[in-house]
Amino acid sequence: MSAALGALLGAGVLLVWWSCWAEDVPREAPARRPGRLRELLLRAGLPGVGPAPLVLACLACGALSGLLVAALTGAATFGACAALLGGGAPFAAVRHRARARTIALREVWPDVVDHLRSAIRAGMSLPEALVQLQYRGPEPVRPAFARFAADYRASGQLQGSLTRLKDRLADPVADNIVEALRVTREVGGTDLGRLLGTLSEFLRESARTRGELEARQSWTVNAARLAVAAPWIVLLLMSSQPAAVRAYDTPEGAVVLLGGLTVSVAAYRLMLRLGALPEPRRVLR
Repeated sequence: MSAALGALLGAGVLLVWWSCWAEDVPREAPARRPGRLRELLLRAGLPGVGPAPLVLACLACGALSGLLVAALTGAATFGACAALLGGGAPFAAVRHRARARTIALREVWPDVVDHLRSAIRAGMSLPEALVQLQYRGPEPVRPAFARFAADYRASGQLQGSLTRLKDRLADPVADNIVEALRVTREVGGTDLGRLLGTLSEFLRESARTRGELEARQSWTVNAARLAVAAPWIVLLLMSSQPAAVRAYDTPEGAVVLLGGLTVSVAAYRLMLRLGALPEPRRVLR
């Protein structure tokens, strides 16, 4: 009997001692946010293109434009400037596409919210209202909601399908809409129609105000672009003169050209930064 009590006492002491040591429980790794290039490609509507192909395209365009200009002018300095400018062309094209897509989506989000509100008032459930946007929604968002419908039919999980929808749209307004729908779905209540109506009015007012500010600012942006492009257009015309080519095809000429290119790009970026409107960020990813 005493031996059994001693064994139980020893086992209890061992368990107490063992509980004082925390075990290394493997934790789930946090989801990695996409890098800047990947985020830019998502906002441009190019989810199938990775950062590596974009970098390779920049290098290829830079090399091709540099070799072409150097062969036409016979000056290595002109080729180096053309390579630097041509190398940034694919990146600039992707940024322009991302900005154009953001502006297009900004105009249609109030219509998307109105479609959802009408469908829910008609008695549809939230998943059904989202699925029908692939047919009745605005044209720019139909492909994303068609993929959402396919995901929801395949998995039956609304939360995961909403998360993938946010990733495809890669838009801050879409993040706000999806999270509002997610919270309403989880909490419940009968105020979804009122919430969507308020959200639609807010989005329309915000798009109207931003459009007016961008229209007033457009002349400044166009003037900045013209001021940057004018010297290089003149230089391109001067490259047809052999004397100008020989003058710039020297170490001093290379310093002047590269210095002018650096100042032009820096001044252009600074002017855009000073005159840029604050862009909404994706804080609800």
